[in-house]
Amino acid sequence: MPKQTIVPAGSPPPLAPYSPGTKADGVVYVSGMLAMDKDGKTVGVGDVKAQTRAVLDAIKAVVQEAGGSMADITFNSIFLKDLADYAAMNEVYREYFASEPPARYCIRADLVRPEFLVEISSIAHVGR
Repeated sequence: MPKQTIVPAGSPPPLAPYSPGTKADGVVYVSGMLAMDKDGKTVGVGDVKAQTRAVLDAIKAVVQEAGGSMADITFNSIFLKDLADYAAMNEVYREYFASEPPARYCIRADLVRPEFLVEISSIAHVGR
């Protein structure tokens, strides 16, 4: 089962040794996405809704590059800097997963930079 590295055009430079996504045997694993633009600058400083949108758009780009869509996502891991942002994050999240949302969990965690408010990683099944 060969592994394919997924790097959509316009992806921000990685902050560590990782790929935005990998695909193996029809499954796409999306790394923890953060709210960064193509130059690695933080998007939406202080605004969890803007950051959630940027993160989900980055996930969408990886899944689409791998031949899938947001409907193919089966699981999300969500990390929030502050659980007080839970409702605001969910407001945006619901826009991307309006029906048949994937399984997920959400925990509070310190993120790699203090200005990051949300990080999400995903698993999608896009077929073989």
